[in-house]
Amino acid sequence: MGKAKFGIFGDGKELAQIAMARVFKNGDFRSGYYRDQTFMFAIGELTIQQFFAQLYAHTDLEADPSTAGRLMTGHFGTRTLDEYGKFKALSDIKNSSADISPTAGQMPRLLGLAYASKLYRQNDALHAYENFSKNGNEIAFGTIGNASTSEGMFFEAINAAGVLQVPMLMSIWDDDYGISVPQEYHTTKGSISKLLAGLQRNENEKGFEIFTVKGWDYMALVDTYQRAEKVCREEHVPVLLHVQEMTQPQGHSTSGSHERYKSKERLAWEADHDCVKKMREWIIDEVNILPEEVEAIEREAKQAAKEARDKAWRAFTDDVKKDQHIITGILDKIVGEGKSSDSLENIKNDLLTTINPTRLDTMKAAKKALRYLRDESSDAKLELLAWLASAEGDNYSRYSSHVYSASDDSAFKVEIVPAQYSESSSIVDGREVLQACFDAALTRNPLVLAFGEDVGKIGDVNQGFAGLQAKHGELRVTDTGIRECTIIGQGIGAALRGLRPIAEIQYLDYFIYALPTLSDDLACLQYRTKGGQKAPLIIRTRGHRLEGVWHAGSQIGMLLHSLRGIMILVPRNMTQAAGFYNTMLRADDPAVIIECLNGYRLKERVPDNIGEFTLPVGVPEVLKEGSDVTVVTYGSMCRVVMEAANELEHFGISCEVIDVQSLLPFDIHHRIVESIKKTNRVIFADEDIPGGATSFMMQQVLEVQDGYQYLDSKPITITAKEHRPAYASDGDYFSKPNAEEVFENVYQLMVEVNPQRFPSLY
Repeated sequence: MGKAKFGIFGDGKELAQIAMARVFKNGDFRSGYYRDQTFMFAIGELTIQQFFAQLYAHTDLEADPSTAGRLMTGHFGTRTLDEYGKFKALSDIKNSSADISPTAGQMPRLLGLAYASKLYRQNDALHAYENFSKNGNEIAFGTIGNASTSEGMFFEAINAAGVLQVPMLMSIWDDDYGISVPQEYHTTKGSISKLLAGLQRNENEKGFEIFTVKGWDYMALVDTYQRAEKVCREEHVPVLLHVQEMTQPQGHSTSGSHERYKSKERLAWEADHDCVKKMREWIIDEVNILPEEVEAIEREAKQAAKEARDKAWRAFTDDVKKDQHIITGILDKIVGEGKSSDSLENIKNDLLTTINPTRLDTMKAAKKALRYLRDESSDAKLELLAWLASAEGDNYSRYSSHVYSASDDSAFKVEIVPAQYSESSSIVDGREVLQACFDAALTRNPLVLAFGEDVGKIGDVNQGFAGLQAKHGELRVTDTGIRECTIIGQGIGAALRGLRPIAEIQYLDYFIYALPTLSDDLACLQYRTKGGQKAPLIIRTRGHRLEGVWHAGSQIGMLLHSLRGIMILVPRNMTQAAGFYNTMLRADDPAVIIECLNGYRLKERVPDNIGEFTLPVGVPEVLKEGSDVTVVTYGSMCRVVMEAANELEHFGISCEVIDVQSLLPFDIHHRIVESIKKTNRVIFADEDIPGGATSFMMQQVLEVQDGYQYLDSKPITITAKEHRPAYASDGDYFSKPNAEEVFENVYQLMVEVNPQRFPSLY
């Protein structure tokens, strides 16, 4: 019919998915991939009409509750949130985390979903949260294709699951190919279960339970899944279930036929071992259903599928045509009234004769018509303009909403509680401020936990969690292996199940190892489900200035460009960081909080309400009032800029220094442009490379806030050099911005303003 853009299906995997569905219980979670349609049908969380609605990209939530038309077909997920963005009773429903396309991208999240069950079972303080878990009895079911097990994410997650001993039941659908590439190019020994045989547990060593079964043998599949589920659910032992001899009768997708790369012998074998064919034979031979009865069932099933397809198409086109009818009706009123009548008639006719029109056809017609009506005035034109404004709002909702939380628990709606100080407020190292904040959070909310490399026993490399494992227990404050990707996945899965994890990536430089999971999974979760799922994970890290190439990074542009949907908070000291932790632990948005590497031993005053005070997101703070130049910065650069600003005062130059504090979101009340209205000059300074976060800040202020019109001098950026920071104090000084460089840039601006008063320095 040519009505869908792309199709990718789970043919050849049906029997295993039916067997898996038989042991999938309320409270369980799936973290799979785009071939699990039969499983979703079998657990009652997908109808055939919804399947086709997603194929057509129908943006109505009732039509496609998984993605509201935002993802291509085969991307499944249940709505774990109610209409207000609150968690449903997850333990009473069957749950599927929202799929993503990247191969093995489901694995880090799967680990976290299983890890949550361990916490809910072993932490007595969590037993009261029965809406999230019934004593940790839930299994996290994972699915993956055999070729995707070559990905590093797969191996990292499998190893972590074995270490953690969590109830993860991992099914591998093995059809001997990865698109056109056969097994021998993918897997050592040609078998993932043979390759991973060393994980098999024994009497003396913990590990995995490993099963193998043929994908066309239904009774063996049922028996194997029942045994696998029992050990996984009852003993909390991870399970690897390798389903072999599967087929893929339609090839990888609609983009190409598998006849191009499979031999005639292979194709014949697949036809003979197709699991649906084998199931049909078993029903006739073993269940003793007559062939004609089976044929009747098949005819009925095909007819039901066709009817569901047609209903989905009609619902999709009827929805689209509503606007088409409105626009053609408005154009009917205009045609014949003005000088562009012929052009408008053509626009209307083109829209009416478009085969299978889409929303873009209607929008393009409306905008094109308004071009011809630019010099005219009529009630119909006003009606067209009103429709355009309404349609743009509707299409924003359809295609662009829910980048961030839209619930009452959004970070934007957290009550702001100022920090309170008294004469008895202690002055301590910055790390102790964080320690007090984390202690208060762990005490206040049993759902809060923290994990990462060195976080547990020693309390992290900078002592922010010092002593807190001993106080709150290893389940609450714990170490992990060196595995940034699955540290994030551990947090995503735990947050999806109602916990409030703080996952630490030890240095900002190491984010690169976790970036795919952060970008592909966490950042777009609310968006790709249109508010159907959330994972309010806090990622704690430290960056900016310290020593050397891999411990002094400030790759903020990388985060800004890839993590829209995650708030990026850049506090200048540990008190500000604590305020942001308090805010985000009360919110349901995910956030990255980047602490200043060189600030842990600087002295700060501890707020008396260390566990309660909060900071608003997206709100800068003016650190120093001034009248000549506005300097916008954040993080460790605040101290550098303030040093230069104080020195500039001695030379008659007054700087207004603004700490943005929050990059995503950025200056939501446009405070910075108000400063520029006063100074008429602006400098953006940070430790990222040229064209990084300073360019982002400049675009936000000059373009979004219209700050360009208040400038009397060109805007300036002060950044690090284009290379990674060199080692030692001199390396830092000559690689990153310093107070002298800030002084010189500000002074040079004033040279241009008044060269007599400010003669050139050099």
